[in-house]
Order: sequence, then structure tokens, then C-alpha cells
Amino acid sequence: MRRYRLLIVPGGNFVEIGNGLSSGTIANIRNTVRTGLNYLGICAGAFVAGRFPKPYKSLDLTSGVQFRFYAAEGQGIRKTVVAITVPGGSTLDQYWEDGPQLTGWGATLAKYPDGTPAVVEGTFGAGWVLLTGIHPEAPDSWRRGMTFSTPSSTDHAFAATLIRAALDRTSLPRF
Repeated sequence: MRRYRLLIVPGGNFVEIGNGLSSGTIANIRNTVRTGLNYLGICAGAFVAGRFPKPYKSLDLTSGVQFRFYAAEGQGIRKTVVAITVPGGSTLDQYWEDGPQLTGWGATLAKYPDGTPAVVEGTFGAGWVLLTGIHPEAPDSWRRGMTFSTPSSTDHAFAATLIRAALDRTSLPRF
């Protein structure tokens, strides 16, 4: 894996993703990130980067921090438009589906409306780790039936910024 610069773990079912990893694969990913591979976790990929309670498996790139769902989940909402705020006060409407809020680890790059972190960055050993609880890469088909004030092209540009930052180990503006 050291031939690569970035591992991207996408959204999906974080329990199935984690439990689909063998102990050897988890150790290999952790060691490779610790020694310099960069990691981008999107939604479920962010959950998997954290720590799960046993018997579930995760990568624990967050030194023991376990992430919880963003507050909408507690209101019975499974997917919605969420207006995140980035440093400087701009807001971006983002697609959210069962994603985490990322309290307790890393530097905050974007916040949910309740002030909890929606996007964070930090390090695990020599590896650069960027985690997002929202889906800025969401295609237009995911957005059907929802009203966004931010066009998908703007959200996709934000996704590209996150990918480039994770690839190049570039720190983004923080709160």
C-alpha cells in the first residue's frame, strides 16, 4: 500500500465495512497510515476511521475517539440537506445520510448547524487523515426530491478541495 499516496474509504454501512476487514487488513492499514499513507474517510469511512466498541471492527486512526451520528439521526431523519459552515462564515448545503459528527478528534474544517464538526483533519503518526460526515461528492441523482441552495457543482468543487487536501497533505482553513 505504500506505493499509494491516499486511501479513500467511501460511505456505506460502517458496521459492514468494519466487520468486512480482517485483523490483518486493519493492522496493515493502520501501519501504512501511521508510516505516511494519507486517508480520506467519507461518512461511513469517517466512522470506520474512529474506534468502535467490541465486537465491531474499526481502524482507530483517532486514538480511541468514537464518533456518534449527527443530531438529525436522533430525530429519526436518515437523509437530508444540511447547511454546513466553513471558516469565514460561508455556508454550503450538503447531502447528509446517516453520517457522523466528528467531535473529539482533529481540527474542525466545517461545522453542522448545531456547531458540531462536520469535517475534520489531523494526523495519525506520519499519515494525514481527513474525515467528513457529509457527502460533498453526492451526484445529482442523490439530491432528487430535496432542495439545495448550493448547486451540485459547488458541492463537487468542495469535494475536490477535500480530496486534493487529503492527497497533498494540505491543511485547510480551520475554526
